[in-house]
Amino acid sequence: MDSGPDTPASAVPGLERLPAGPTVFAGRRAELAALRAAATRPVSGRCPVLVLAGRPGSGRTALAARFARTVAADYPDGVLFARLSAPDGGRVQPARAARLLLEQLDPQAAVPLPGAVEDGRDEPGCVALREALAGLRVLLVLDDVRDAGQVWPLLADEPGCLVLATTAGPLTGIEDIDPVILGGLDRQASGELLADLVGGTRISCDPVGGADLAEACAARPAALRLMAGWLRGNPEIAVTDAARQLNLVVGEESAAAGGKGGKAGKTGRTGGAAAEAGKKREGPQQSAEDKAAEPVATPEPAGDPSTWVRPEPEPAEPVPVPDNDPLIGAFTLVYRTLSRAQARMLRTLTLAPAQTADPRTASALVGCPAAEAAATLAALAERELLGEEAPAGDGAPRYRVPGRLYPRLVRLREREDRPAETELARARLLERLVRLTESARALLDPAGGPGPEPLPAALRLRSAAQARDWLLGERELLLGAVADAIGQGDLDGSAGRLVTALLRSLPLTGAAPADLYRLHELVRTVAERNGRPRRASAALLNLGDLQVAAGRWEQAAAHYRAALEHARTVADEPLCARALEGAASCHRALGDAVRAADWYGRALGLRQSLGDHAAEARLLARVAEAHTAQRRFEEADREYRAALAVLRRIGDERGREAVGAALADLRERVDAGW
Repeated sequence: MDSGPDTPASAVPGLERLPAGPTVFAGRRAELAALRAAATRPVSGRCPVLVLAGRPGSGRTALAARFARTVAADYPDGVLFARLSAPDGGRVQPARAARLLLEQLDPQAAVPLPGAVEDGRDEPGCVALREALAGLRVLLVLDDVRDAGQVWPLLADEPGCLVLATTAGPLTGIEDIDPVILGGLDRQASGELLADLVGGTRISCDPVGGADLAEACAARPAALRLMAGWLRGNPEIAVTDAARQLNLVVGEESAAAGGKGGKAGKTGRTGGAAAEAGKKREGPQQSAEDKAAEPVATPEPAGDPSTWVRPEPEPAEPVPVPDNDPLIGAFTLVYRTLSRAQARMLRTLTLAPAQTADPRTASALVGCPAAEAAATLAALAERELLGEEAPAGDGAPRYRVPGRLYPRLVRLREREDRPAETELARARLLERLVRLTESARALLDPAGGPGPEPLPAALRLRSAAQARDWLLGERELLLGAVADAIGQGDLDGSAGRLVTALLRSLPLTGAAPADLYRLHELVRTVAERNGRPRRASAALLNLGDLQVAAGRWEQAAAHYRAALEHARTVADEPLCARALEGAASCHRALGDAVRAADWYGRALGLRQSLGDHAAEARLLARVAEAHTAQRRFEEADREYRAALAVLRRIGDERGREAVGAALADLRERVDAGW
């Protein structure tokens, strides 16, 4: 039995981000040796890439986290971690992953706004991450990668860094890598794992039964852990009988799936091309040891970064777990022993954002007290049905539905829960998140208006510091909850309230403009879908302002023009004037004085009709500046004088001084022969 990682979590920044992993870990010594050998091979021009491939339930994430802890001391600048697939199979765009990794590397970093295309090596977030990694020694752990196109934009031009990617598929496209492929555990490791999880006496008294159970589980860690939990809950059942029952359930599942299940089983049991390659060798130990003994690879030429990777033309599909897989059989046995409350909780957690929940969100989903939810979550984790995540910002325990079980749980939910119950659970979750976000805002900004009705004591955030930690720690899940709700389109009211709460709260934490950008994009989506052009126009104006702050003038101008079109459909002159002025400012920054003068002039006409004299004076000065840039000095002089007249009329002395100085400077330059 492995005694544990070599490096304490406090020694290297970022180790706490890694999944906690199982407390009991067995075997995989040869695979760890193969990873260590691959990590030391010299690579020229870019950071080395290690790939750990294995079908769902092979323990690839746990092994990756364990390896990361053993080598973390070699990467003193930190460990970064990101999941590139959600449990529901959703593919995380490399741009989003880059922003998360950049924030982990430097929380104060200026995270760029999303680009027009979220894929590709030239996306601003990916570029910023690679630049930030220059000269550092950082370990990047990328879990559950779907395809090479997610990885190659993140590869830094820095040989001192290391990327460790886990995947269920072959991950073809990255040059000069030799994946470490996970099969089942060897006989000794399987026995050790069962003995430690079930109890040494039960296994040692029935070694044949233990071997039969390991064989029935295909010696895969996830299935072994589920069956160990089932045996702990059924102390009267012999180990041999457990193997027999598992085989029976697997046969039932295969028969129920019919011909379709049989076909899935044939391909599923190979775990995709990666696992098929592993079967060509004698077994997992020989495969890994052979890899560790391979000669050192020849260094790559630096060359063009685009030659390091040949990404696949289309993103890969997630590798499914077939119905006749031992993992599904073990899950079915355990699921049948759950109480009604536990089974309902497990099914309903598939509705949580990123399938991750703490007692606050879980209690909202099922409509029970937080203490009851906490006990149910802990019981499900003890049965190996949930994975433990890093605690929430306020220390609350968090759990995640394993991706390998998610499809089966969704099928169970659709079969056993009424659609109205599912929709009610989602609505309760959104309203709970709204109240938590508003309560966090009230703690951070007591003068910003009254907070919501107090939450029950077990759910409350206690201080401003706790509120800030909660908002920052749960930010991705909160944004994910909004995106999920808006994507389904049936709870726009609740989603809109959560967006409003986040827009009021996140700026108080120093949130990156990229997060606000995502929220305003969601507001725009809902407004356009519900036929609310004013709200869509306002969202587009906010998006344009964020682009201006980032110095992206062309993108900002496009947003302002789109805002103008929406505002015109409802004849909203103030919104039209704001959009016109924004677009004019972009043309001015781009050096197009002719268009700037035109758009400023159109905005000026609207402000004059509205009687907005302060804006009228400001725009007259802007028109004068545009005329000056075109060397139309007489027109510029006239507009400056008109601005002075307006400012005199409204009594704005500071404005008069500024415009008067600009007019005097213009006349002085003209007199000097400019």
